[in-house]
Amino acid sequence: MLTVSETIPAALQPQVETALAWFNSKESADFEVTGIVDPPPSAAAGEDLSLILCGGGLCRQETFRVVSSPDGPRVEWLSGDQSGAGEGVAELDPPPGALRNWIDEISGRHAFTVFLFYRGFW
Repeated sequence: MLTVSETIPAALQPQVETALAWFNSKESADFEVTGIVDPPPSAAAGEDLSLILCGGGLCRQETFRVVSSPDGPRVEWLSGDQSGAGEGVAELDPPPGALRNWIDEISGRHAFTVFLFYRGFW
């Protein structure tokens, strides 16, 4: 059974931040990490990091590997076909806390906001 943690272990924080910065740059997006799936027990280089990334009303699960190289850390994106990055990516039901800023952002831009909650999905 998968374990999803909203708290990133301190030992993995540098690798997670590197993967997030690389992903946001690659996708020209502003995602944030809201969870990690089955975090590795240590910060050993080359461990797979399966992260829950949320931003712009969308949550995605992406897997990365951060490895050391002479030129600095190198990020490998292990999730699916990288050529069609945004196509066919399943949306995830946001984990608790993932929408903490979204409501304020949306309500500030519109005169009214309608929330639709259907069978556990936003």
